[in-house]
Amino acid sequence: MSGFVPWNSQPLGDWATKHAPGKFLELDGLSTHYIEKGSGEPVILLHGFFFDTYMWNKNIDVFAERYKVYALDLWGFGYSSRESLDYGYPLYTQQLLKFMDALEIPKASLIGQSMGGGTIINFTVSNRDRVEKIILVDAAGMPNSLPIMARISNLPKVGEFLFGLNNNFIRRMTLGNNFLLNKNIITEEYFKNATRFHKIKGTIEVMLYITRKQFFDTLTEEIPLGKVFAAISDKEKGNKTSISHKDDKDKLEEYFFEILPDYDEDRVYASDIKKIVQWYNLLHKHDLLQLDEEANDEEE
Repeated sequence: MSGFVPWNSQPLGDWATKHAPGKFLELDGLSTHYIEKGSGEPVILLHGFFFDTYMWNKNIDVFAERYKVYALDLWGFGYSSRESLDYGYPLYTQQLLKFMDALEIPKASLIGQSMGGGTIINFTVSNRDRVEKIILVDAAGMPNSLPIMARISNLPKVGEFLFGLNNNFIRRMTLGNNFLLNKNIITEEYFKNATRFHKIKGTIEVMLYITRKQFFDTLTEEIPLGKVFAAISDKEKGNKTSISHKDDKDKLEEYFFEILPDYDEDRVYASDIKKIVQWYNLLHKHDLLQLDEEANDEEE
């Protein structure tokens, strides 16, 4: 792949100098990158997981016609700091509060997507006097299970292997399967701009820390994926699956019922089973299944 810049390889300062579109603000020794545009009542935009301020590239100019718009990169994302931090809603709530204090914003309307929406919910509970209005876009914080790809990535060493591959496949698949309903949006230009910050050292570590911490939205009865893989391995005596992910719906559901007789058919679809079978066989092929460690790690 000629001219390919490896993921997770570039120093933050150098990459930010080349590509960051906004300004920088130091907050208690941590750098926050943000875009500021327009005039009027303040509106603050918070991106979701996997993204940075580029998420709002088609919204900022429109909002700026009537409002003072701030779009900031949460720590660990975009061109903001990559320190070893306890990433989660409390940290991001503090970042937002310090940002508003530093720029002397007494009160603002807040718009957040996914993890940014969850941050806004948490922020509003403890800082109601600083919030004019909130708009939540597909916000985290509701009891929804992690997508299959996120659960695969949470397995020990698997996420590091997949997102460290020197190609675009995993990130393109993640965007198309988990974040963007209209896959036609994922042009070469969009992909390059949306994932450019993934080239910065420490980005993979931050993303995996966050998904493995699983603070987004928790289902108390969810079965760890490591246990599902362990059940498949027991049935197949350590071999690959006896069915293909390309088999029909009835065959896939019958197979999964043999693995987990009590699984919730209302929450687990044939498309989920197809992905589980496909990923089990892929990890088996590359000797990346460490079943005891996986189950224990997910339970912790």
